[in-house]
Amino acid sequence: MEIGQKRMATRDEAGKRGKIWTKDFILICIANMFIFIGFQMTLPTIPLFVKHLGGNDQMIGFVVGAFTLSALLIRPYAGRALESRGRKFVYLTGLAIFVLSVGSFGFAGGMAFLFLLRFIQGVGWGFSTTASGTIATDLIPPERRGEGMGYYGLSGNIALAVGPSLGLILAGVLNFQQLFLMCAGLGLAALLLSSVIRYKKAEAVQKATALKWDFYEKSALQPSILLFFMTVTFGGIASFLPLYTAQKEISGIQWYFLIYALALMLTRAFAGQIYDKKGHRAIFVPGALLIFFAMLLLYWLPNKESLFLAAALYGLGFGTIQPGLQAWAIEKSPRNRRGMATATFFSFFDFGVGVGALLFGQIGHIYGYGSIYLASAISVFVSILYYLVLLKKEGREGMAA
Repeated sequence: MEIGQKRMATRDEAGKRGKIWTKDFILICIANMFIFIGFQMTLPTIPLFVKHLGGNDQMIGFVVGAFTLSALLIRPYAGRALESRGRKFVYLTGLAIFVLSVGSFGFAGGMAFLFLLRFIQGVGWGFSTTASGTIATDLIPPERRGEGMGYYGLSGNIALAVGPSLGLILAGVLNFQQLFLMCAGLGLAALLLSSVIRYKKAEAVQKATALKWDFYEKSALQPSILLFFMTVTFGGIASFLPLYTAQKEISGIQWYFLIYALALMLTRAFAGQIYDKKGHRAIFVPGALLIFFAMLLLYWLPNKESLFLAAALYGLGFGTIQPGLQAWAIEKSPRNRRGMATATFFSFFDFGVGVGALLFGQIGHIYGYGSIYLASAISVFVSILYYLVLLKKEGREGMAA
């Protein structure tokens, strides 16, 4: 209730403080788009490079896992460093690490060196994405945080729409060294743009906590746990949907990811505004139900039309809940803990994707690919139950946002 009253009060000053599209916000969005395009271009091409180096499917899993593990491990430190070292230091350091590691991929002559580079890339990714989300939050007026985070998320959605396809197209005309240098070049462009942003000064860290090593922000746990159950479904889609559609002899898998990205972009235009006006109760359950039905549709999957419908439902559902959950996580945290709140949020994101990939690999091996999406639907259903428990436990006013 108190947060809602503060939001109402700040609306009276919206003429002076309510502007979202400032020069610095535009710069962070463009920089985020460039780094995400560079990253998305590597997703479908790294497995091809592993095969080129003589690696097998198991080695592909290790190389992918090294990146996820290092990003997950570094986020708590990145969140703390955002408050103690400042936004600019963490963000530019992360981008520089990303550029150097990705640019070196094409020079890897063996699997051990590539594994090491992927681990380093995860460090840069964990630093840069944790920082960029926090920086965007700093730049968005509090009373329009959900709307602003939705616009900020569009930069990543555009990258998702063009990055994987662009990477595969370029892999057919360039050698791997040239391809990965181009990905690094996009990261370098992000670094140059980010160097001219006027960063807000972080809240001072009290001496009592300055030396304390912590791994998460407690006030951000509820939306982060809800996000975890949603991103578990990513593991099943990203890792196994191409194999599942091939097994069912259903074409058009490349269109699935494009439709999904376009649906995400469409939802970003209004979902954040709904959150700002009505809170998470207006967006979470409807968005979760869309994802739930998308998973059931993939479990059934009779034809390519159902594949495309599932893509649209999944994009609309995730695009509805993700900006609201991120704004919720930030909104509940103290001002001097925004960096750690962002780190907590994206750590649960990474953890969900990693758990999903590992868990569904076993489920798919034993019960078949279709069972992956039935299990995904169950994960989404659990998130809805957990959310209803939170509402009942804390009460309608206590959960208002």
